[in-house]
Amino acid sequence: MVIMNAMGLEIEKIGVLTSGGDAPGMNACIRSVVRASAYYHKDVVGVMMGYYGLINGHYSDMPPRSVGNIIHRGGTMLKSARCDEFKTREGRQQAWQNLKEKGIDALVVIGGNGTFTGAHLFYEEFGVPIIGIPATIDNDLFGTDYTIGFDTATNTVVQAIDQIRDTAASHGRLFFIEVMGRDSGFIALRSGLAAGAEALVIPEREASIEDLVRVLDRNWKSSKSFSLVIVAEAGEGGRTYKIADEVNKRLNYYDTKVTILGHIQRGGSPSCLDRVLSSRLGVAAVEGLLEGKRNVMAGIVNNKVVYTPFKDAIEKGQELDEDLLRIAQILSI
Repeated sequence: MVIMNAMGLEIEKIGVLTSGGDAPGMNACIRSVVRASAYYHKDVVGVMMGYYGLINGHYSDMPPRSVGNIIHRGGTMLKSARCDEFKTREGRQQAWQNLKEKGIDALVVIGGNGTFTGAHLFYEEFGVPIIGIPATIDNDLFGTDYTIGFDTATNTVVQAIDQIRDTAASHGRLFFIEVMGRDSGFIALRSGLAAGAEALVIPEREASIEDLVRVLDRNWKSSKSFSLVIVAEAGEGGRTYKIADEVNKRLNYYDTKVTILGHIQRGGSPSCLDRVLSSRLGVAAVEGLLEGKRNVMAGIVNNKVVYTPFKDAIEKGQELDEDLLRIAQILSI
């Protein structure tokens, strides 16, 4: 079967880019896209610096050997950059012209919510065949159980919390530990449960200061010598310091400390789970394009590959696991 792109041409050359925040496993995913394309006798062009490179013509041919020895590396060999110009019709027009001149028939875009928003617009305006691969440590996209980078990020957080626990126990301290997640509490919930935190502060189930004080006071009175509170950043600078301040005013018997984990969560060698996920989704994206799928995200649901329209992946969002939240509350006593 011969599959044509929107311009009536057979797909022979596939472009691949990474956009938005980096996530561990992006390199493994790039490798998978390149090797799968070669398996199906298709050429691959890497687009450097995401949509910025798409507009400004930063392209590089990627034969199979170009992606050797990268499966274990964090970050992205294709680099990433924010690009306000791609948000304009003129910017997307220039990107389309560049694709035509380079002979690129289809795109695989690796990224998150913002990346797919741009890809959806690009497809609707110019008909370029595009499949997205979810890569964000936030795990906040509908249509996949896990996004690339989430597992590695939570493992990084758990390791850091375990180390903080040692000093918290030694000094009998209350630690507020801020983790990433933009507007979602997925990292906070999973890492908090895994590390045995006493309380979680997440945007999906925002607790009042009074609720937090009640839990921590109960723990103190039941002879818990130290406590750990995991706070999702929720896109608000200084949020964790404010919460710690308010709690400290009410519970001044605690020696209170704040730790912001920051961008260590986005780096590091990807976990086994993220490498396997990246490999599966890279192949799924290439095969999806060759099967005629367009304007969708490739994901894994119940261990099966699924393709979700960009619009749904962006707008519906991932639902918090209520059972994990319930278990975290039960075990915090």
